[in-house]
Amino acid sequence: MLEIAETVLGCLDSGTQTVPFSGRPEGLTLEQAYQVTAKLRTLREARGERRVGRKLGFTNKRLWPEFGIDAPIWGDIFDTTVTETGEPWQFAAAAAAEPKIEPEIALGLEKIPEPGMDAASLLGCVGWVAHGIEIVQSIYPGWRFRPKDTVVAGALHGAYFLGPRRRLSDANRGDWLNALSRFSLTLSCDGDEIGGGRAGDVLGGPVLALSHLVELLARDPNNPPLLPGEFVTTGSVTLAYDISAGQVWQTALEGVDLPPLEIEII
Repeated sequence: MLEIAETVLGCLDSGTQTVPFSGRPEGLTLEQAYQVTAKLRTLREARGERRVGRKLGFTNKRLWPEFGIDAPIWGDIFDTTVTETGEPWQFAAAAAAEPKIEPEIALGLEKIPEPGMDAASLLGCVGWVAHGIEIVQSIYPGWRFRPKDTVVAGALHGAYFLGPRRRLSDANRGDWLNALSRFSLTLSCDGDEIGGGRAGDVLGGPVLALSHLVELLARDPNNPPLLPGEFVTTGSVTLAYDISAGQVWQTALEGVDLPPLEIEII
């Protein structure tokens, strides 16, 4: 598993690609893929990177037919891949392999979420909510892979741009719980609307997506559970769209107190 992790890290660092590991003679199981997740985290931490959260991928079932996926996956997020200040943001398209854009909701944890919690209890573990933009990439040519390959590739994470945080309190959690299950989002490029989605497209809403991750980690012997101080990106509200230099992308949300975001692709 270490050799695979080293190959993946080399691709992520250089923006290059490789053959999907599931198609190699030795094969690869999903459990082994998450073992690679642990090895990849060890390699990144050894060179000074710090894990700051987890990302969910493919929580939006509308993405499944395009990529041949049949279940969500997750990966680590590091301080070196997150930008929280400096909007309007810029991202260099050449820094990633076949990059795509995904608008998301991020949940910052202040308590440990437990398996079996209902939505209200889960949101009680959340200290802040933010809107973010993830840039995903494929270290496999043409975005052709199997689910286990996406896990191995750090859940296809490239970069994350985190918008302003909205603090939650006991007084407003009920309002947030309602908003996070009902909001809508539109994504535009150079002033033209490209796509949209609703909260329910993400496994029924970001809080329920968090529940899915908690359950996955509870069954994972190779990776740690979520901890206070981490944040979770809950997956793309829209489809994923190719990006290229010269574009300016914007988001807009309705039904939730989160500001629009803008990112320039250079």
